[in-house]
Amino acid sequence: MKLWDKGVATDADILSYTARDDHRLDQALLPYDLKASKAHVRGLCRVGALDTGERDRIVEALERLEKEVAEGRFVISEDDEDGHTAIEAALVRDLGDTGKRVHLGRSRNDQVLVATRLMLRDALAELATLSGGSARAFLKLATTKGDAIVPGYTHLQRAVPQTLAHWALAYTEGFVDASRALLSARTLADKSPLGAAAGYGVNIPLDREGVAHELGFSDVDLNPLWSQTSRGLNEVIALTAVWQAMAIVRRLAWDLSLFSTSEFRFVKLPDSFTTGSSIMPNKRNPDVVELMRAACSIVQGALAELMTISALPSGYHRDLQLTKGPTLRALAEAKATLRLVPKLADNLTFDEARMKAAVTRDILATDAAVDLARAGIPFRDAYKRVAAQLGSPDEPAGEAANASIKARTSLGAPGNLGIDRLEARLSQLELELDSAIGPPHSSW
Repeated sequence: MKLWDKGVATDADILSYTARDDHRLDQALLPYDLKASKAHVRGLCRVGALDTGERDRIVEALERLEKEVAEGRFVISEDDEDGHTAIEAALVRDLGDTGKRVHLGRSRNDQVLVATRLMLRDALAELATLSGGSARAFLKLATTKGDAIVPGYTHLQRAVPQTLAHWALAYTEGFVDASRALLSARTLADKSPLGAAAGYGVNIPLDREGVAHELGFSDVDLNPLWSQTSRGLNEVIALTAVWQAMAIVRRLAWDLSLFSTSEFRFVKLPDSFTTGSSIMPNKRNPDVVELMRAACSIVQGALAELMTISALPSGYHRDLQLTKGPTLRALAEAKATLRLVPKLADNLTFDEARMKAAVTRDILATDAAVDLARAGIPFRDAYKRVAAQLGSPDEPAGEAANASIKARTSLGAPGNLGIDRLEARLSQLELELDSAIGPPHSSW
């Protein structure tokens, strides 16, 4: 029996169309649905809607289901339609009429909301940690291999000299910012929707704050109608932060794909990140990096789906069922990709001689124009004078490149990288991450 079944036959094609792949998607949400169900049952007991015996029997049965899920023995079937039906059906099989009492005071709407919020909290904390780990890996690269000089590029044309450390620290700071965006998005998911029911509350004085506390939420969604209306919108905010991290990965993958070509040969990817051609014996292809580059598109596509689906009036609409697929798909892709970034950073090999040889005398032109301007010549006149006397693009800059690096001492520039400040930011972020994924909030 479906939770909504009133005894009226429904066309089999309609059932298949409306249920879709919920039974597969909800498998990922089952641990969270069971956890929230236990908290809900305890809350019902606190307000006298269940007696202690009923509470204990239902909670024990839910804990048995949690074990079965962990062991892979509790699998939602297509006949179950979704995880909510599967849980209640299992409770009824185990407990009889007592199992039917688990749904008192809640709707499938707030049931899926709370499971999704719990999942998002975990996923965003994990992704923030992975992004922070990526930042740490590039900080390590900057401090261990960063003295090498390499051209800086704009428009894919050589522009000014930089160091490998300067390049690596750009990704350090980027991943720190992305991690903070993920933590910020997590705060929106850190409010309990349980008790919203179908969007208008129920005629039971539910212990909403007590249930939220048990589940580790920092607050409660106060307005039930907003709680329902936020479905899809919260996921958009979450995936926007995920997209930021993945956009950084995409740029990194582009850099590595480009700079590892035979034409550049600045960097060699680890063999474990490349594959061979099925026909060309000479080829080692950067397949993993290319797939990492494409992964951002999966998140971006999911984000576009969510934005479109969520363009609705207030309250719950069945359209919102279709937010689960893109959300879970994007989170899985982001996790799989970000896990590889530190391993990749740790195993890159750089050809320092080739990078230095690519720093040619012509890309010292900006320094020359600035020097003339500091001597009193208007910058635009200095710019034109230097442009008319450019050095050869084939002549190595030699030691002049080192002088160029040392002269650019504004905070963050290649001559004054601000590594200590980035280290401090990253260390503070890591402390916040430890707090975010640690014990439940103590502010109650």
